[in-house]
Amino acid sequence: MKLAVVGGGSTYTPELIDGIAGRRSTLDVDEIVLIDPDAYRVEAVGDFSNRLLSHAGHPARVRTTSSLEEGVDGASAVLIQLRVGGQRARRGDETFPHACGCVGQETTGAGGLAKALRTVPVVLDIADRVRKIAGDDTWIVNFTNPVGIVTRALLNEGHRAVGLCNVAIHLQRTFAHLLGAGIDDVKLVHTGLNHLSWERKVLVNGEDRLPELLAEHAEFLGEHVTAPVEWMRRMNVVPSYYLKYYYGHDEQVAKQRTERPRADVVSDVEEELLKVYLDPEVVTKPEQLEKRGGAYYSEAAVQLVHALTSGGPAEEHVVNVRNEGTFDFLPDDAVIEVPSLVDGGGPRPIPQPPVEQRFAGLIAGVTAYEHLALEAAIKGGRDRVADALLAHPLVGQYTKADQLADSLVKINREFLPWAGA
Repeated sequence: MKLAVVGGGSTYTPELIDGIAGRRSTLDVDEIVLIDPDAYRVEAVGDFSNRLLSHAGHPARVRTTSSLEEGVDGASAVLIQLRVGGQRARRGDETFPHACGCVGQETTGAGGLAKALRTVPVVLDIADRVRKIAGDDTWIVNFTNPVGIVTRALLNEGHRAVGLCNVAIHLQRTFAHLLGAGIDDVKLVHTGLNHLSWERKVLVNGEDRLPELLAEHAEFLGEHVTAPVEWMRRMNVVPSYYLKYYYGHDEQVAKQRTERPRADVVSDVEEELLKVYLDPEVVTKPEQLEKRGGAYYSEAAVQLVHALTSGGPAEEHVVNVRNEGTFDFLPDDAVIEVPSLVDGGGPRPIPQPPVEQRFAGLIAGVTAYEHLALEAAIKGGRDRVADALLAHPLVGQYTKADQLADSLVKINREFLPWAGA
């Protein structure tokens, strides 16, 4: 099987390769093509990836190319992991909202909208070319943030796509460790949207162990996801790490104003990693890669590709998928992040208990924002940007929405054809 990775020059990529090297018996891949316009980065990552595979005794080989058409031809699955504008654009996402007293983050709020506007048109163009070259049966696995919006764009255009994030698998692994349970024995009732989710049950062999986790490990979990212990116990949930931007917005803004932007930290880590990758003596995944983020990315991606391409029985994975009645308070074409049964026919959401109003209201509000954000990304226009921001729970005021829209368009003008010179 051939696997193609668009954005293969990312310093994340060796995580994926390491995951493939560790799953020789289940993922039958013999060729991995890393596609990236940055020749220096992709060659460094590609050479290191081949050393990882060779050291692990895996027969697959990695090659690199700047040509999308060459890279995806014959691929069974295409992973998309892009960052349009690089860390420089990310730095803007993380800082320009502060002028209005809003959180600066690359996947939610005004920063997340900026990333969506830059990213959606590029990903749709790539997907159209993938379908033309690789065919209608090729799966597109989207790991590009904001995952929910980008995946919805792909599905709206009829692409065979599924969105993936590492939040759920990270929490699953954490819960399994705390409970002394086998990883495969832990199932989550993961409810919400990408980067807006709650764990409402933690099932081990069918028994809900969440009460035990909250009784015995709440302090650790609260620190892990940045949430108050008593709130988690009262709500009987473990929230995603990203809920702190909603539930602790003002505190996060104050903290961000005194800290170095994450984009600057990641830039330094990437520079360090590339030096390591260029060292021909390094044949295993370096410790520095943990600083890059994306824990368990490789496991989530490899397992999902296996489910989509192996022809075997359905497997349970938390993915971004069409709602299709799963949450009765959302339209069917909304993209939600929930446990789903996945096989060669794609993902099918597993029915969930009714969602409590304290969570449903926020899910519905952010879904409405995502609809407007996608319209702005597809159709363009400063006013559509302002309308989307006004609908976002982290903005929600006329003056702030207008000011942020003007700043967003100005900072990202080079990426927005409709914005003019």
